[in-house]
Amino acid sequence: MINLRHAAAAAFVVTGLLSTPAFAASPGGYADVVVKGSQISVTGQGNVSAPPDLMRLQAGVEVRRATAGEAFKAARLAAAKLTKALLGSGLAEKDLRTSELTLGPEYENYPKIVGYRATQGVEAVVRDLTKADKVIDAAAAVGEDARLNGISFEISDQNAILVAARDAAYRDATAKAEHYAKLTGRKLGKILTVREDGGHAPGPIPFHGAMAMADKASISPGQQAVGLTVDITFELK
Repeated sequence: MINLRHAAAAAFVVTGLLSTPAFAASPGGYADVVVKGSQISVTGQGNVSAPPDLMRLQAGVEVRRATAGEAFKAARLAAAKLTKALLGSGLAEKDLRTSELTLGPEYENYPKIVGYRATQGVEAVVRDLTKADKVIDAAAAVGEDARLNGISFEISDQNAILVAARDAAYRDATAKAEHYAKLTGRKLGKILTVREDGGHAPGPIPFHGAMAMADKASISPGQQAVGLTVDITFELK
């Protein structure tokens, strides 16, 4: 079924006014279809979804001590314990990195210092999502110094989903152009121009750590989508 904005373009074309542009503006401000003389320009949309296969866990430790030296030392020891626990859950050393390191005073009534707070963050990359719960449990078991700051999901081969979206956009544009060519009693010729717009690798999907700890089967990466637009101009015969 032709939607209303496409029908408006078809009305121009069928009357034989091919020397006059026939178009239907999309909500984005560009034209979905433009027929002018012996050319037709169409916009194709490609939207592809795929399940993420990688998880990033943002974890860390936080301690408070009377002196800066004590706080820093305690944070380093707690971080070492956290790292050991994450490695013990099956992660490789290359998939762990320090994400932050802080040390600062805490005040009761400024400028009176009542102690020092030190933190050290660790980012863990989980490449096997069947181990996600095990990794989170290992981090939580470190003790009261442990902090779970959140998780996010990604598709490791992001180029593959972009290629799939590009293929879908090209097919959509070609099918649309063939339809309008048929409506005007003409045939498509060679491609004159191609312009890709709006495609980008999908970013991480955030998922709050506290929600992930709700029960042992709560890790669900869902689907990640990418959309891509392609503008193609064909010759009309």
